[in-house]
Amino acid sequence: MPEAESPASDEQRYQAEIPMQTPGFFLKGCGQLDWGMKNRLARVFDPKSGRTVMLAVDHGYFQGPTTGLERMDLNIVPLAPLCDALFCTRGILRSTIPADNRQPVVLRASGGPSILKELSNEEIAMDIEDAIRLNAAGIGIQVFIGGEFETRSVHNMTKLVDMGNRYGMPVMAVTAVGKDMVRDARYFRLACRICAELGAHYVKTYFVPDGFGTITASCPVPIVMAGGKKLPELEALTMAYRAVQEGASGVDMGRNIFQSDAPKAMIAAIREVVHNNMKPARAFDLYRGLKAKKGA
Repeated sequence: MPEAESPASDEQRYQAEIPMQTPGFFLKGCGQLDWGMKNRLARVFDPKSGRTVMLAVDHGYFQGPTTGLERMDLNIVPLAPLCDALFCTRGILRSTIPADNRQPVVLRASGGPSILKELSNEEIAMDIEDAIRLNAAGIGIQVFIGGEFETRSVHNMTKLVDMGNRYGMPVMAVTAVGKDMVRDARYFRLACRICAELGAHYVKTYFVPDGFGTITASCPVPIVMAGGKKLPELEALTMAYRAVQEGASGVDMGRNIFQSDAPKAMIAAIREVVHNNMKPARAFDLYRGLKAKKGA
């Protein structure tokens, strides 16, 4: 049965101001993983800052040619060298991303329904051996806590975690939000903790303005912030700044980069916010300055 509400505030309960210590590795909750798993994580997350700027371009697996992703060869290939890791599908990787790309790749491993159907009715859509064949640094899978097919999506994740542990392949659980779910800290604490408890090596989730620090504090593995819908550039930079200041180990942004008027300038500004703690206003000035230059 559900636990009774605590009389203490969330800040008191989760002690978000006290970072979790993980001896043996720079990412929290990952100190006891195998060498190969740590090595792949260290390709995605910068060991110096402990953070990552992932570029999410996997939207087409259920949305088709999303705005900004109509021509991956023209819009995304030029951005790939500028991120810390690319989150994409194996189809796009094989068909479009040059094989001399030096950035690590995290592959979308779930799928099934399109935007025309019930999204939570997903299955594992890739053999882990194909991820190894493609030299992936990780695999990502959607988890629909509260969705119609919640149990299936959780079991999809745990099956993938078992395979990942067997081969040294980190699994990123992506918390999905259905149309009837409330986007608040209480929901995301539930979703992220379930994913971590059942073995996800890191979790991608959304930022909420109230209580995001309690989400990161209560999740014992790294959290990367999902970019979500397209925002004005200053708002997106502010969201990224707040997320990392409140405990996120980076971001996995898509539309707020590739739908920007100046995608190269935007990813450069996001990198300064995430890796160097640049304040949003200054990062926005950087964005505008780079945008004014040709090719930004």
